[in-house]
Amino acid sequence: MKYLIAGLGNIGNEYANTRHNAGFRMLDYLAAAENIPFADRRYGFTGEYKYKGRTLVLLKPNTFMNLSGESVRYWLQKEKIAIDHLLVLVDDLALPFGTVRLKPKGSDGGHNGLKNINAMLETQEYARLRFGVGSNFQQGRQIDYVLGDWTPEEAQALPDRLPLTLEVIQSFVTIGTERTMNFFNNK
Repeated sequence: MKYLIAGLGNIGNEYANTRHNAGFRMLDYLAAAENIPFADRRYGFTGEYKYKGRTLVLLKPNTFMNLSGESVRYWLQKEKIAIDHLLVLVDDLALPFGTVRLKPKGSDGGHNGLKNINAMLETQEYARLRFGVGSNFQQGRQIDYVLGDWTPEEAQALPDRLPLTLEVIQSFVTIGTERTMNFFNNK
């Protein structure tokens, strides 16, 4: 069985420590924990992870956030992965910092990366692992907030939340979305 695990973010050093790169951070944590190298390939940086008889294709799109769908669609087709074996890792303003939630499907919620994926795949029927970045910004300052660096307190707490995201990914590929949600969404 093959899965595509796509972490959303923006490429470049100026975005490395921003809230909008939470998807990249989750994948980077998994890659470091399992000693998986990423290769610069078409439409993204990819790695491969074997876990309990499953193959996970890890993808960090290099198309920038607003065009993430091009990369996700390309790798789903290239690897012949079914849409129900796609998991998108994404930042979420609606969740308090560090909150981790798995969702089986849904709207883009105003997230431009998800909006582009929905348009390119012509569906919202794919799982997403949402990482809460909070909403501590003034009205109209959303873009500055998500493209802003983590606060020192957030940066210090972030490493403590990332192991949970790895557990959710591993659970998603072994026991599925619903059972994983039941087990992890209240942690």
